[in-house]
Amino acid sequence: MRHPHLVTLTATTFVTWTGQRITAVALPLVALDQTGDAWTTGLVGGFAGLPLLTSGWWGRRLRRHLVSGRALAAVLAVQVLGLMLVPVAAATVGVGAVVLCATGLVTGATSALLSPAQRALTADLAELPGNGPDVGAKALAWQDLAHRVSMIFAPALGAWLLVSWGAEPLLWWEAAAVALAAVAMLTVPAVSAASTAARVELVETEPGLDKLDRREPADPRDEEAPSLRSVLRGEPELAVGLALAGVGGVTWFAFALGLALLGVELDRPGELIAAGMAGYGAATVGVSFVVPLVVHRVPRIPAIITSWVVFGLAYLALPMAAPDLLAVGVVSAVGGLAMPFGIAALNALIVERTTGAGRRTAFTAETVLHAGGASLGLLVGGGLIGAFGAGPVLVVTGGFQVLACAAAVLWLRARRRSARVRRTGHPRDLYV
Repeated sequence: MRHPHLVTLTATTFVTWTGQRITAVALPLVALDQTGDAWTTGLVGGFAGLPLLTSGWWGRRLRRHLVSGRALAAVLAVQVLGLMLVPVAAATVGVGAVVLCATGLVTGATSALLSPAQRALTADLAELPGNGPDVGAKALAWQDLAHRVSMIFAPALGAWLLVSWGAEPLLWWEAAAVALAAVAMLTVPAVSAASTAARVELVETEPGLDKLDRREPADPRDEEAPSLRSVLRGEPELAVGLALAGVGGVTWFAFALGLALLGVELDRPGELIAAGMAGYGAATVGVSFVVPLVVHRVPRIPAIITSWVVFGLAYLALPMAAPDLLAVGVVSAVGGLAMPFGIAALNALIVERTTGAGRRTAFTAETVLHAGGASLGLLVGGGLIGAFGAGPVLVVTGGFQVLACAAAVLWLRARRRSARVRRTGHPRDLYV
């Protein structure tokens, strides 16, 4: 990435995710120490999911203003205030359930706005003059790599810092890291300003190339946020990508909770989930280093379909691989190998098929369907595993992912067939 603003956006992704994963170790301990009640340890995460699930409704008017680094910096500043609630309360009046819920709501709301807006701004800046083709897809792949790298070292670093410094200082450090990201984000211009600096569009005003007029780019804040239905109209491949992201999010609980509880059932508590997460994490991070270099050659829909089919098959194989830790790690790694390609392909589809406010709507839908689906899955997943067992739930959810992919392929073929019939007027031409 040669564009300095794209580098800044990737760096802020790395800083904020690293801070979040480091303090994920400390926050439950602070909540437990301050309240003495174990049930309060999940309040922040639980309440953070509420604004995410509803952001398609309450964030629709706000998204039109999140088109510059300055606007995103303002959202990050609000997030800093939310992050400071717990350490400030711990140092003064004490942390209670209300403080934890408020922190969850503020950080959840800001995260729901930031993630899609940052990806949309990345894609918009990548389309400026001077950037080559597929720069947007590559930049988003680098951001996904920054996110995944934080998964590997940040929890271990957080555990070490927890022992060295204690839990409360880590919360202050996360707030400081996000504040630093906000300052860096101030350097990222709006697309209209960056475009003006890069070039002035030349538009022919009358016959002949000797008379040209300067036209300023439209201000994206003037665009009304379209509905997801209107964005997906005529874009069946994009609809399939978003739908499968939602299916993958809803079924994620079977991997995260299922392996943990399967380990308990097989008298290997903590071991199966550690092996599975290690294999999955190592594979996805390793592949993520390659994806930005080849994303321009990755076929979009085949990559999306393949990634979810492979992951679903891994779900099916995990009960048979257990309790062998090496087998669980290998199966999880195989399941994760194709995932970065699928995510990059979906992001590339959004970049290629949408613009402006429609692009922000599509990225918001991706966030809500996948991350929101994961929250819903985790909410009900424990009860399902308790009722039917971890192994059967893994098999059913894995099969569901594979069947969803098969249904998506059949639906796309049917759409293409009907579109060809409308163009030619002769159904028999399809079988030539």
